[in-house]
Amino acid sequence: MVKKANAKDGTILEMKQFIDDERPGNILDGEPPTDKWNIIYTILIIHGVGTLMPWNMFITAKDYFVNYKLEGSDYASNFLPILGFMSQVPNMLLNWTNVFVSCGGNLTIRVISSILVMVLVFIATVILAMVNSSEWQYEFYVTTMALVVILNMAGGIYQNTVYGMAAKLPSRYTGAVVLGSNVSGTITAIVNIVTIAVAPNVRTSAIYYFITALFILLVCFVTFFALPLNNFYSYNEALIERQQKQLQNSTGTKPRTPYWTIFKKCLPQCFNVFFVFFVTLSIFPSVHSDIKQADPNFFIEGRYYTAVTCFLTFNVTAMLGNMIPSLGQWPGPKFLVIPVLLRLLFIPFFLFCNYQPLGVTRTLPVFFENDWVYWTGAVLLGLSSGYYSSLAMMYCPRTVDPDQAATAGMFAAASLITGIFVGVNFSIVMPKIVSV
Repeated sequence: MVKKANAKDGTILEMKQFIDDERPGNILDGEPPTDKWNIIYTILIIHGVGTLMPWNMFITAKDYFVNYKLEGSDYASNFLPILGFMSQVPNMLLNWTNVFVSCGGNLTIRVISSILVMVLVFIATVILAMVNSSEWQYEFYVTTMALVVILNMAGGIYQNTVYGMAAKLPSRYTGAVVLGSNVSGTITAIVNIVTIAVAPNVRTSAIYYFITALFILLVCFVTFFALPLNNFYSYNEALIERQQKQLQNSTGTKPRTPYWTIFKKCLPQCFNVFFVFFVTLSIFPSVHSDIKQADPNFFIEGRYYTAVTCFLTFNVTAMLGNMIPSLGQWPGPKFLVIPVLLRLLFIPFFLFCNYQPLGVTRTLPVFFENDWVYWTGAVLLGLSSGYYSSLAMMYCPRTVDPDQAATAGMFAAASLITGIFVGVNFSIVMPKIVSV
């Protein structure tokens, strides 16, 4: 029978102590428990959704920021690349710091405080969407970028910690987080299309849109507390703790984490993670969302063209690509780098599509004017991104000893964010390439 917490047990630390008190002391005795009904797998998918929800919400709302709030201003033309830069600098720094330093104390504080900060930022974003900022576009732009920095500082800690949690479990659970991150993009793209269709104007659409993000983050908040109460999760966590204690007892001191040794072992897979996201973010969303409809009679209506062929297509196919490793994993860790490097060919392909960046006169010829050819490339970009990123993230913790898997998972997550950061910044030069 589970005891009821008193009103005074309201702090995060007291909730953590309450959970620890309820955990069976002999969890490692007997047969290892199973993940009944895939509860832990599902919860990690939900947290995967939450880790990239802030990023996906802001980049998919491009029309709201560029063509509504910042319309006619100089801030509109480079909004997405600057948004990406402001998003990923704090995210990357905090991810790498979080590998070596325990930020904010225990796991519970790090996850819950991060989610609460993101919730507060989205509340502020909804309020900004409700007010008329046409007379103070500069102030709106600066405020939005400041909120983006805060949002991604919290998101960086949250994402890194979730990958570290998943790395304590069998490798498919790391795949669950990656799957959730791709599901996040799909949910965001669908919500974007629905709000375009049902809302009377861009402002109302944005309000509905950002409120949806609030709801999803609150679901992440609630489901987190189910993890330590689950026998399967507690067993794997206790198993890692016992291995660490045995190592400490054998040496007589608490062992120092051999970061350099772990990094050298998982470096090939960290590179694969980095390069997959570098290529993907060099194209999506900055280049991808500026590819215009070539055939006015194409079956997708003009106002839905970018929402469908860019945001929805990429996120759905990336999600499907992430599911393929559950059916079979090829190539293996040794040869994964080959297709990962070949994805570099996507960059010239998309540049030679009907890419028309805002405020730039294109001089480079368009070789792929056919909407179907472009859309096929978009499908392949998403599938390969989801599949190869999932493989690399799953392979990474396997390259080290079980008690080092969480640290390897954090290295992989930090490599992911670094790939996003470098890719987003590389996308800034794309308009210059096509206008030379």
